[in-house]
Parts: sequence; structure tokens; C-alpha cells
Amino acid sequence: MQANSIPVTAQLAKFISDLTWEDIPGHIQDLMPVLLIDIFRSASVGVEQTWTKTITQTFQSVQSHDTNSPIWFSDAMAEVSKASLINGTACGSLDWDDSHVAAIIHPGICIWPAALSIAYLQNSTGKELLTAVVAGYETAIRIGMSIQPEHSLRGFQGTPTCGAFGAAAACAKLLKLPEEKIQNALGIAATFACGLSQFFVSGSDIKRFHAGKAAANGVEAAQLAEAGLTGPHDAIEGTQGFARAFSDRFSAETAVRELGSYFPTESISLKPHASSVRMQAAIEAAAVLARQGATIDQMESIVIGVHGAMVGKLTTNTPRDFQQAQLSTPFAVAMAIKLAPLRSEPLSLAIKDYEDSFNQADVHALALKTTCVVDLEVEQETTMESVPARVTCTLKNGQVLEHFIKFPKGCPENPITLDEVALRFKSIATPAFGGEAVATWLESALHLSQLESVQPLFSLKLIK
Repeated sequence: MQANSIPVTAQLAKFISDLTWEDIPGHIQDLMPVLLIDIFRSASVGVEQTWTKTITQTFQSVQSHDTNSPIWFSDAMAEVSKASLINGTACGSLDWDDSHVAAIIHPGICIWPAALSIAYLQNSTGKELLTAVVAGYETAIRIGMSIQPEHSLRGFQGTPTCGAFGAAAACAKLLKLPEEKIQNALGIAATFACGLSQFFVSGSDIKRFHAGKAAANGVEAAQLAEAGLTGPHDAIEGTQGFARAFSDRFSAETAVRELGSYFPTESISLKPHASSVRMQAAIEAAAVLARQGATIDQMESIVIGVHGAMVGKLTTNTPRDFQQAQLSTPFAVAMAIKLAPLRSEPLSLAIKDYEDSFNQADVHALALKTTCVVDLEVEQETTMESVPARVTCTLKNGQVLEHFIKFPKGCPENPITLDEVALRFKSIATPAFGGEAVATWLESALHLSQLESVQPLFSLKLIK
């Protein structure tokens, strides 16, 4: 079969329709609570950010008669797509969420908010929610892998573009749509897909709510398909469909390879630091060197060995705002050099660290003395699952310190474990929600596949 004749949209729709919890490999089933807890960890910080509050204030008054879903961590409700937008913004606005290196997307921040909103309305079981979320991850990741990296090189961000498909898939599954309507939901999601990457160059707030918009688009695509509206049957692979419009390369085989037996969701990375997944190794290496004596006051210069795909997007020395600082490898490395000696191990750079450091002249000064170079070993060791980095520091006394990280913490080869995820969730969430409430919520999350209702997942409320 020629690549152009592979009916990707139809095959994905069939996979989504047919998938059962029992079809999902045990290691993927075990991964789902890890991803859920990590998303709520990120959201519990994201909900308090100014951009999330602005989105909430703008859209929480949008109500319907019978399709309102919860705004997380509060007693408020909003129309289901607007609730998904608000909750997705809280999840995805920190750059501290799950990532898939090969697909170049953050799938969870689009899929969980949309799926939970629909699951609430449908009174879905935990197993139904988890099955739908796996369908969403697989859909978004596979579409991403089929068009990357050319998709990103053309100026699109894969999270909101491919994430809309994942959200639509999960919602269509929860709505129990027949295969034909699931295919229509994907077709509608294709025309809703959007998200430009100019923020890498110019800064701005738009990346903060890209995931929320993708979640809302996925909800609406599934709802419209449920109502009987159609999308192109070949919306992904068609001659003027999503893949060819949004990328200079499309591998239809990649989108459907071993569909149902191979689950690329297994290659998800979690992030210790609130920045791009491709920057994690450089930050980790810088922290190691800082503890070896490469302190910020002793620093003459830094060279960071990076993958060529990072150059331009993740290598600016002069970030315009702290959103752009989160996407600047030189700035994040300078932060790690300064903060690592002051923190207990392991270092974790949070959104507040970037916000504070953006106002500190010594961090900016060190970022200006930092050079990113394409490193042959980094490129050779980069895989579909992880991106290494090398950091070389030259001190004012002439001493040179160097460290190479092949597998940064959080990638599949060096994972953040369930116990570690639960511990960092508790450390962040307990001050916001109280120890008893957090313990109760964690118990529900850990045993979600056994729950007859998803209602316990909405139990956390911010302490006033």
C-alpha cells in the first residue's frame, strides 16, 4: 500500500472506537496514574498564575443549562469547553508537564482537562476515563511523530495542533460515539488545530494558554460530531489535509504503525524543571558543575553542547520575558549555576525561580557569557525518547569543568517513579489544599481504574 493511500484518519478512528482497558499493556496502565498525578501537580501551581486567573475571569461566567463542568480546585463551574480551556491553561502554562520527544508535544495538558470535563458530564467510571485518555495520548503522539520535526520548523507548536486531536479522541471515546462519528470528530479537530511558535522569538503570553485552547477545541470537535456534523473522512492524510498543510514531511506509516500493539505513550518524559524537555539535561549538568565549584561569581564563560534542532528556538541569550526565559537554555543554565549550591538535591527549577531570576542582573550577565554549540556526541546520543547535553564551564582562575548528561531525570531511561511523583505532588499541593485532602485525592488517583465515578478527582479545593 502506498503511503498516500493509507487511510490514517479512518484507522485511528477504528483504534479509538475498539480500544478497551484490557487491550492496554500493563506498563501503560501503570503509567496512567503517574501522568494524572503529575498533571495535577502542575495545575496546582498553574491555577494561581496571573494568566490562568485572567482566563478564568474571562470565561468562567460562560454557563449552559446542562453542560457545565468543574473549574478545578474550586466550587465554580463553567460550560464544558470553557472549563476545559481554564483547566488546560492551569495544567499547561508552566512548561512543567509531560512531553514526548519524538512527537514534540505535551499531550497530557490537552487531553486530561478535556477528558475530565466530559467524564464529569458522562458520569464515567475511572476505567472509562483512563481508556479514553490512552486513546487520546496515542492519537496525539502518533500524529505528531508523523509530521515532526518539519511541523515545528515551519513555525507550529505541536501541543495545540496535535493536542486537539488527542483531546477530541478522548472526548469522543467518553461520549461513546460510533466509529464513523469518531472519524468526524478527528476531521473537525483537524480544522480546529492551531498554534504558532512566534513566542519562541518574541515572547508573549500565548504559550500559556495553547494547551487550554487545544482542550476546548477537542471538546467542541467531539460535541459537534455527536450532534451529527461531519469532517473530511481523510482530514489528516488528505492532499489538502492537516498533515500536508502543516508539515513539509508526512509519514502515514508512522501514524498507524503497529496500531494497538505498539504504544508510543510509553516514551513520555516528565520534567523536573519548568522548561523545555530538550533543556533538562543541560540544567542537570549545570547543577552538577555548580556543586563542584562552578559558582556564578567564579564563572568566566559557559559552552553548552546542544542538539542542532534546539538552535534558534531554545538558545537565546537575551530573553524578553520570563516565558521566553523558560525557553532559553543559556538563561536556565545560568539559573542552575546560581541556585544549585543553595538548594538541596535534586535541583528543581520552578516557575517562581524563573520569575525571580528574570529580575537578577547576575543571571542575565552569565547568560550573555554562554554559548550554545551543536555537539556531535549530543546529536549521536539523542533518541526518540531523550536529548542529552554537555556543559563546559571555564572559571576565572582558568579551571575548566565539564559534565555530560546522556539520560536526564524524567526520561524513560531515567524515569521519575510513581513514589517520586506522589512525593513531589504532596510537597507542592499540601500547602494549597491541606494534607488530609491531598492524601484522599492521591488515594483516588492511584486506584482510579477501580472507581465507579471520577467525582473524587474534583475534590481538591484551594484553602482560602
